[in-house]
Amino acid sequence: MTTPTIQLNDGNNIPAIGFGTFQIPNDGQTFKAVSTALAAGYRHIDTAVAYFNEAEVGQAIKASGIPREQIWVTSKLWLQDYGQAPAEKAIDRSLQKLGLDYLDLYLLHQPYGDVPGAWRALEAAQQAGKIRSIGVSNMSPNLWQKFVPSFATAPAVDQVEFNPYFQQRALRQLLEPTKTRIEAWAPLGQGNQALLNDPVITRLAAKYGKDVGQIILRFEHQLGVIVFPKSTHEARIKSNLAIFDFELTPEEMATLAALDQGHGRHDPEAPGVAERLLTTFDVHADD
Repeated sequence: MTTPTIQLNDGNNIPAIGFGTFQIPNDGQTFKAVSTALAAGYRHIDTAVAYFNEAEVGQAIKASGIPREQIWVTSKLWLQDYGQAPAEKAIDRSLQKLGLDYLDLYLLHQPYGDVPGAWRALEAAQQAGKIRSIGVSNMSPNLWQKFVPSFATAPAVDQVEFNPYFQQRALRQLLEPTKTRIEAWAPLGQGNQALLNDPVITRLAAKYGKDVGQIILRFEHQLGVIVFPKSTHEARIKSNLAIFDFELTPEEMATLAALDQGHGRHDPEAPGVAERLLTTFDVHADD
């Protein structure tokens, strides 16, 4: 089946579900997982410079034989390359590693440092045809208000932590005027057992003959959130895609909406986060 798409504020249509590659090693596992996902029907792959697996993502896309224009590919700029000139070089480096002529979406991975300069580089790359859509990631409402009002171009997406326990209500309201879409990282709660065993969700899974993950992903999809669950297990990769053959009722959506706890595991505004992230990943270690 063809994956439904969601229209972004720049007119591009992004597949509503994608395959995430965070923490999948670049030792052949990324190639195998992305190949499995593409064979299962995914047409949206999400990677990043700081995942260190762009090359294997590109190899899997090439080996799949699927026409390039049928696959949506996202990558992200790391903090070490913020500022306009470093970001321009980093975009070219991502394209080279991926073996692609253009990216469908490129994001500022973190909202710290010379964000305005990095954003100008994304805008220039979009105008040059190197990137189709541009966006941000991990921007809370306060960080959005700090940076985005001065941007010449509104971000197409904000990729943030999102699941039934953290539904980003304030952010969704803030993004409405610019029609910026939320993409959910950790859409299944990063293995949060309380979430995966929540009786509201397990009851719906039993009703629809679905697993808990499928109920969660369907809820997020019906909210208009773009999701990309990650797995390296073929059965789970396939099952995560099987969310388009049923629909939750308005009452069920309201019941799931009531699970919101208003906070997640990652706080982008916490003291020291920027410094910790910058020292955790050295994306130029092999340069």
